[in-house]
Amino acid sequence: MQGKNFIITGGSSGLGLELAKHYASEANNIGLIARNLEKLQAVVEQLKVLSPDSNIFYCSTDVSVQEDAEAAVSQLAAALGGIDTLINSAGILREGRFENTPIETFREVMDINLFGTINIIQAALPYLKTSQGSIVNIASMAAHTGVFGYTTYTASKHALAGFTDSLRYEMKPQGVSVQIICPPEFDSPMVDELNKDRTPENRAHTLMIPKEPIEVIVKDTVKAIESGRYHTVTGFRAKVMAVAIRLLPGLGRSMADKAIKKAAAD
Repeated sequence: MQGKNFIITGGSSGLGLELAKHYASEANNIGLIARNLEKLQAVVEQLKVLSPDSNIFYCSTDVSVQEDAEAAVSQLAAALGGIDTLINSAGILREGRFENTPIETFREVMDINLFGTINIIQAALPYLKTSQGSIVNIASMAAHTGVFGYTTYTASKHALAGFTDSLRYEMKPQGVSVQIICPPEFDSPMVDELNKDRTPENRAHTLMIPKEPIEVIVKDTVKAIESGRYHTVTGFRAKVMAVAIRLLPGLGRSMADKAIKKAAAD
């Protein structure tokens, strides 16, 4: 893939950043969206060094604010000359017991992980129809199963999966590809922050799905985008776990219950 126009949300860190590096290295044009302006500017300089032939643009915005999301997409689409692929990687993670979680936290997570994605897609859709382009939503293995301490996060990712599946049916006749990527947990600034204060039950439950190196996540994601395949779980071990969750859900819950009980007792 070369010479294409990408917009990537959450492009200043984590998977969004790594995908930006990959596509910039192939001499594609990149438009980055993230909230932290300083981090964005540093990433842009990094990408320009990595790929002098790529055009790199950025816009610092909060995707959960509809007007700001629309303005960011409009600005980047004009700078790029259109949009071929939209990658929605912006997301936040909050962990804690449901009974201790205020409703404001649920709204915060849903606003970014679900409604932020919807805001960006609505703004980008006219450009993607013109280019017959692709929408790629980054979900999570948490879209496949519940996780102790992730009532906010899994709710947002299950909602994103349902939205994406429905959107695919609407966009296919119009020539716009829709895909969803479900990675397991991997090392990232978001997970590093979580690790400072996560419950032992959450740690035990999430580690039932082994972490994958970010390089594996990127490789599988890129391959999936190029293939046009609708649904992809990244990493071999996560793929195996996803099949087990689907075929043997009762066994999976029983194993998780035991791991959670043991963690609580330790």
